Amino acid sequence: MTHSPAVRAEGLTKRYGPLTAVDAISVEVAEGEVYGILGPNGAGKTTFLRMLFGLIRPDAGVLEVFGRTWARDGTATLDGVSGFIESPRFYPYLSGRRNLQLLAGLDGGVPAGRVEEVLDVVDLTGREAEKVAGYSFGMRQRLGVAASLLREPRLLVLDEPANGLDPAGIRDMRALVGRLAASGLTVLLSSHDMDEVEQICDNVTIMKQGSVAYHGTIADLRRQAPPQAHLLTTSDDRAAVALAAGRPQLSVTASQGGLAVRGTQPAVDFYVSTLVRAGLAIRSLTLGEAPLEALFFLLTETGPESGPDPATAVAAAPTAGGGRA
Repeated sequence: MTHSPAVRAEGLTKRYGPLTAVDAISVEVAEGEVYGILGPNGAGKTTFLRMLFGLIRPDAGVLEVFGRTWARDGTATLDGVSGFIESPRFYPYLSGRRNLQLLAGLDGGVPAGRVEEVLDVVDLTGREAEKVAGYSFGMRQRLGVAASLLREPRLLVLDEPANGLDPAGIRDMRALVGRLAASGLTVLLSSHDMDEVEQICDNVTIMKQGSVAYHGTIADLRRQAPPQAHLLTTSDDRAAVALAAGRPQLSVTASQGGLAVRGTQPAVDFYVSTLVRAGLAIRSLTLGEAPLEALFFLLTETGPESGPDPATAVAAAPTAGGGRA
């Protein structure tokens, strides 16, 4: 017996007038893996997730969820699927527990004790009686995950789950996703943070302006990453570049008001000592972008700040849920 992938997209396309937000992308997410959709703001990540949830319709291509399609199966497409697009929303004047109880009732009810169980999974036990208005942003994000887990989904979809969190909140969210993945749950998440995806995902699709810039494993991505860059400024950067000529294990280029030095650590060490022996003053020497982050910017040809996703104006339900298939 063959199993359909959790998500399969082939030639998926979405246009808004002259703008192509998602351009014939193909993605396959296997059951049981943590899959990342990575790209700068405006790359089309949220548009892709909106099509998965049936909030907008593609203009071309195929999108299947556990072998089901919206055209053939309607809302049954989301059986076994939960998650949220952008940030989850709750009644601020109600407690975390009461919000989950209301959502469970709207969804047809859950087994006794399930609300307390999911609160424990997301580490909100002890805070569940407090009003959501008093929750931190990270706590509201975790409450959103708890709401998504009420119906015991097979696939959890998270749109930028760590966006806006402080370092402690990011750490907690990564740990939570790791625990969920270890339980056998399939997780599909979007992010613009290479570090986030590297630490928790098995495979990744990197998007650039609606198209796919990279498909593959995190391990393969690491092998393609350039060496760690060192950012260097000297008393004479032009002379420093000239002194790098003819060194095959070294690359020195202008970057961010100084020089970006890439190469093996011994080659970089020898180069710096060469500059000092030549009488050049070393005014600063710091680590630059991490290798995967550098590759991410190389693939997407953009910085971390860009315009919003073209589909942000389309209304979306904060939480979508479905029963086990």
